[in-house]
Amino acid sequence: MRDPYNPCIFCIIRKEELIFENKLAYASLDSYPVSKFHILIVPKRHVENYFQLSPEEINACNELIFKTKENILKKDLTVKGFNLGTNAGKVAGQSIMHCHIHLIPRREGDVENPQGGVRSVIPNKQHYKRKN
Repeated sequence: MRDPYNPCIFCIIRKEELIFENKLAYASLDSYPVSKFHILIVPKRHVENYFQLSPEEINACNELIFKTKENILKKDLTVKGFNLGTNAGKVAGQSIMHCHIHLIPRREGDVENPQGGVRSVIPNKQHYKRKN
């Protein structure tokens, strides 16, 4: 199996795989998509996680998140929502130690009960009863 850290797979930018790009970040399809049009937003500078990004890099990533979201909505009218997230650290599920942000399109019926959304990273915490 190929080592994704040597060289870092997110540091090697293949122009043909880019959906969008700006000076500090790029967007490309996830190699192991959760849903159709699952996109990764990746800062070009090699930093381990979101909390190490500069304010300029955060803005560059946000620009691509919004641009990509609008592009997905134009391409696929079945998309009715999104999950947006990043894993910071191995204990949080990060497997490639180069910051990347997941933009995951969601469609009605793609899961039985979507309540809790990103809370499902800890499965028994996903579904909850709201306190009055």
